[in-house]
Amino acid sequence: MLNNVRIAAVAVDTQPGCVAENFDKISAWTRKAASSGAQLVLFQELSLSGFLPNHPTQNHDAWLREALQFGRKTAEGLDGRAVRQLSQVAAEHDVLISAGLLEDAGNVLHNTQVLVDRTGLLGYWRKMHVPMYEMPFYSGGGVPDVVETPLGRIGANICFDVLMPESTRLLAVKNVEIVLFPFASDPPPVTPQGWADWAGLALRSRCVENGVYGIACNYVGTVTCASVSQFFPGGGMAIDPRGQILGDWSAATGEPGMLVVDLSAESLRQARAEPEYLYRFRRPELYGSLARMN
Repeated sequence: MLNNVRIAAVAVDTQPGCVAENFDKISAWTRKAASSGAQLVLFQELSLSGFLPNHPTQNHDAWLREALQFGRKTAEGLDGRAVRQLSQVAAEHDVLISAGLLEDAGNVLHNTQVLVDRTGLLGYWRKMHVPMYEMPFYSGGGVPDVVETPLGRIGANICFDVLMPESTRLLAVKNVEIVLFPFASDPPPVTPQGWADWAGLALRSRCVENGVYGIACNYVGTVTCASVSQFFPGGGMAIDPRGQILGDWSAATGEPGMLVVDLSAESLRQARAEPEYLYRFRRPELYGSLARMN
């Protein structure tokens, strides 16, 4: 990991299927983050494609068919225009960018978070654990990779994944140093603090049990598709390898915002040298039964 890394976590109000408009917003916020000295800019889950709302109150069959057709029509491949444009913005501001899109993987769709720099796609992560309301839209992804970058070894868990301890551990066994946590969640009360109260315990646990930095941001604003709307409050936080919060969200409920935080390689080394570094005490030879289906 680079001695000092500055990361911006951004919640931007994007809409389903409005990729051009979404891209303009992401570009503007990237410019703002870069002007603050950020070397990596994280945007929330499905930020490029827009999140598909999934709480219909009308005829469920009609809604599902319309929403599924909309998702299939608007999904893009990893070699598509959206990722290429994102890389061009990264080149313009000399930063790494991570954003989310509905990925057309051929016969299935995935909820995917990409990481790009000026050269193009560096890596991607597909949401592994798909919650019930989202199951109609995309399939679960495979074992996530860790991407070696000039800033450090980077991985990602998407939203619901963070609630499963194994998700971050899959990255930790590949010596991840910085984990990106993009969210689209609306727990009550639907405020940034309500989101932080809901997500914070899991985020802090994943970071301290694996000795990693974590950066999180949550979707913001109202999304509408197939006559259904859903509101997200925004929110974000940064956590150090000891599970302590490095930075809190300051934007108001429903307003786009940005958190900028500095990470230290020395602090990471110190945390992993302490007696309380939990990852050191793993006993993989005892855990075989955890992987067996009952």
